[in-house]
Amino acid sequence: MNMWMDASLWVGLALVAALISVRLGISVALTEIMVGAIGGNYLGLHMLPWVEYLAGFGAILLTFLAGAEINPSVLKNKFKETVLIGFISFLLPFLGAFAFAYYVIGWTLNASLITGIALSTTSVAVIYAVMVETGLNETELGKIILAACFITDLGTVVALGVFFANYDWWLAVFILVSALVIVLTPFTTRWLIEQFGNQVSQIEIKFILLLLFGLGGLALKANSEAVLPAYLLGLAVARVFMQNKQVMVKMRAIAFALLTRFISLKPAYLYLFPS
Repeated sequence: MNMWMDASLWVGLALVAALISVRLGISVALTEIMVGAIGGNYLGLHMLPWVEYLAGFGAILLTFLAGAEINPSVLKNKFKETVLIGFISFLLPFLGAFAFAYYVIGWTLNASLITGIALSTTSVAVIYAVMVETGLNETELGKIILAACFITDLGTVVALGVFFANYDWWLAVFILVSALVIVLTPFTTRWLIEQFGNQVSQIEIKFILLLLFGLGGLALKANSEAVLPAYLLGLAVARVFMQNKQVMVKMRAIAFALLTRFISLKPAYLYLFPS
């Protein structure tokens, strides 16, 4: 296996998708899904461990950035609208998919529940990427949509927990550590930016990545989703990032220059044309 040739193929597909996106004027996330499907079916594209890692890392980082984009005052003023949109966008697809699988197709109860949960979720990371492309992330409507997407995904996490989770001490550790980190991170991040903000080593970004990986690891131990604490952490530091936009710009560059490509290409390869 030639790792560098495989990497060139993956990045080459991302480049082709970006060029097609610019020429056709549609979201690059959509073109990447189509190009990834072609790559998986006809070009011998293989799912490799490092691709899995980059795709997971990209999803976590983009989810964090989506939370960090939300103005806390907008969320406070539009809280009812946000919760209502998010709750309905989870509940109706969940009930519809579950009912169809259970009563029409005749699947088992657990299989029907999984179907309902899977088809009611959304991808905050992909939606955020589209928002940034179109500039909607800077508008009040875009911030409401991003917040509502989180409520939708929170519904899927809660549903998984209610129907399938194994409650143990890891869940308690995850909740306690997450709460502590979310409370302390805004103060720590602000201090790091003030003390080391102009360093080439980007200490404040390394600190955020450490927290994202650590909370993601705890989430998996607790049979939860790594993107959940990432979004909450983003919300916690949103005000700090509003006052230090250069940190947001740097992290967004990391995400969009490399990581987002694998978020779209990976599911296209896995699910549209599985090998």
